[in-house]
Amino acid sequence: MDVLQDLKKRGLIQQVTDEKGLQDHLNNDQVAMYCGFDPTADSLHIGHLLPLTMLKRFQLAGHQPIALIGGGTGMIGDPSGRETERSLNTQQTVHNYAKSLEKQIKNILQIDEADDVSTTIRTRNNYDWLGEMTIIDFLRDAGKHFTVNYMLAKESVSARIEQGISYTEFSYMLLQSVDFLNLYEKDGVTLQIGGSDQWGNITAGLEFIRRSRNIAEDETIKAFGLTVPLITKADGSKFGKTAGGAVWLDPEKTTPYEFYQFWYNTDDRDVIKFIKYFTFLEFAEIDQLKVEVAERPGERAAQKRLAEEMTTLVHGEKALQQAQKISEALFSGHLKELTLSDIDQGFRDVPTYETEKNDHSLVDLLVAAKISSSKRQAREDIKNGAIYINGDREQSIDYTITKADRIEDTFTIIRRGRRNYFLIRYK
Repeated sequence: MDVLQDLKKRGLIQQVTDEKGLQDHLNNDQVAMYCGFDPTADSLHIGHLLPLTMLKRFQLAGHQPIALIGGGTGMIGDPSGRETERSLNTQQTVHNYAKSLEKQIKNILQIDEADDVSTTIRTRNNYDWLGEMTIIDFLRDAGKHFTVNYMLAKESVSARIEQGISYTEFSYMLLQSVDFLNLYEKDGVTLQIGGSDQWGNITAGLEFIRRSRNIAEDETIKAFGLTVPLITKADGSKFGKTAGGAVWLDPEKTTPYEFYQFWYNTDDRDVIKFIKYFTFLEFAEIDQLKVEVAERPGERAAQKRLAEEMTTLVHGEKALQQAQKISEALFSGHLKELTLSDIDQGFRDVPTYETEKNDHSLVDLLVAAKISSSKRQAREDIKNGAIYINGDREQSIDYTITKADRIEDTFTIIRRGRRNYFLIRYK
């Protein structure tokens, strides 16, 4: 199956310019394409995974992908899909963000710039050319080719007219068009891919190539645009958001365990779609997982496979094994097997109480750590079997927490009820 047909079968094509022409181009040529990533934070988030994996799919099909870091456009702000203006970051902040994103992309897509293989994914930074462009150059070489009416008709602009849009963000479309032309001329890029909210910017880039090269309207232009769909969840909630906020690709911001759990907790109604979107599994295996969801949903085989694939892709096999170890320990209650690193990941967001490395009455510790509201409640919790120490139920109200209960002499994990975990950290 060729790459375009594979994308269609996975439901990954929202819009495409001249599908037949693109199909012929992919069949007959090694196609160079790009996708842009603006550095609006010091890490990519889970919403960036779809375009990243799209680049990888084209690479595996023998084409030449480019990940474009928006060191220049990131200083302006893309109005697409937003109701309000972005806050502008300093040049140094954007520069630092850009370096972080480039490093992440290289790690995830396994880019080796020393490799001369023609399909190796490359990175570019549009600050290299936008940063050198003067305002006169911009107005004469780019602005002259676009009418205000043409720009107002684009959804990214028209959707903001009532709320108001600054000239800065209004000009973003032109800057992205400059990117396409620059990569078209210098890197032979003939395809731009992006999210469905980028359709207006992508088609503007195609128009800019046509006009700047004086290609007549009735002539065929060997350049194309393709967008992926907006990801929706069956329950109506926004993809990539949790109670704690965004799911980041940086392990310091979202741990591999949290990342693994995000995918593992995918709704049965979404899991097969997400497997098609994000993984590189063959359709035969996907079809089998679909049967598993229908016939044995409680086993969560599809969710587990999805979590394995995505955690390995972003964080590597070692991080996956650690995430699975933490998950298994929490499920089985064998918490004593966890290391300090495991605990830091698996219990990062649970309430934590710090105390000295002394022996502590369990009743007193439950009250001091605000696990139980009072000594009376603490005794009731213990008697009723609601208190677990490092996974083991403790029902003696006279129990004393000693060094033997300290994991690596640093932590004690206390659980109250089925799901309420608390961390005791010893100074």
